[in-house]
Amino acid sequence: MSIAKNGNLSVRPLQEFVLEDFEGGSQTQALLFALFLVLYMVAILGNLTMIVVITLDARLHSPMYFFLKNLSFVDLCYSSVIAPKALANFLSSSKVITFAGCATQLFFFSLLATSEAFLLAVMAYDRFMAICSPLLYPITMRPSVCACLVLSSYCGGCLNSILQTSFTFTLPFCNSNHIDHFFCDVPPLIQIACADTTINELLLFGICGLIIVGTTLVVLVSYGYITVTILRMHSGGGRHKLFSTCGSHMTAVSLFYGTVFVMYAQPGAVQPMEQGKVVSVFYTLVIPMLNPLIYSLRNKDVQEALWRLGQKHTAT
Repeated sequence: MSIAKNGNLSVRPLQEFVLEDFEGGSQTQALLFALFLVLYMVAILGNLTMIVVITLDARLHSPMYFFLKNLSFVDLCYSSVIAPKALANFLSSSKVITFAGCATQLFFFSLLATSEAFLLAVMAYDRFMAICSPLLYPITMRPSVCACLVLSSYCGGCLNSILQTSFTFTLPFCNSNHIDHFFCDVPPLIQIACADTTINELLLFGICGLIIVGTTLVVLVSYGYITVTILRMHSGGGRHKLFSTCGSHMTAVSLFYGTVFVMYAQPGAVQPMEQGKVVSVFYTLVIPMLNPLIYSLRNKDVQEALWRLGQKHTAT
């Protein structure tokens, strides 16, 4: 903020922000750097492995694995939007991010995180059709429909991202340029704005709440029907296999929606909370790291594909 020649206060546009990550001295920062690096490297390796295995193994060229490959791609990208800058800041004293860099980070993070919410709902619908309507499944989930569902997930993410980013960065930031977070996100940016943020808070709570509640309902209804259908099966082996496959998805869904709900879909989400940074670590790094492990460790088809890929590599 500056004083104009006529004596009135004027807002000078900010050129950069300072990311204030976790509190602590150099030793704490070094430990956090090591933790973030391990989480990020495992996430990169796991998701790249899933993408490669599903692409190369013809037996995994089905709608379920097409969606899983896209989920791995989204996890790979949105952890990469956050982790590199956070890692650099742990080793830096300035922790500066440019205005344009902050807006770009928020845009892609919002796009990819929202796309993941829609993709998880699409995956639940896919399992519902496969288990509850197996005869119609090849027609209902044909390649063109699968491609449209994935494209719609990305479009929904893009729309939410445009709204959140544009409304957030039209606010004047004159109170401070210090963001109380380790990456650019809507709640900490709203906290440092020097204007009425009621509309922004309603937009955050309303749209994010609608997306989370809507996609959660799709998941719950789908798995409600799936559970009833599985319990009616007479084959114990088939029932165990289906519960194992669906259990992997439900684990991933619970982790993602639980942490995102805490951050965005409840009143007071923009209130300053140090624990909010810890929650953010879960959905930006821990969940992208866990998803490939959840799906590969509990999925016999993926395990067999990994073994075949390893055998082929050894033979060559």
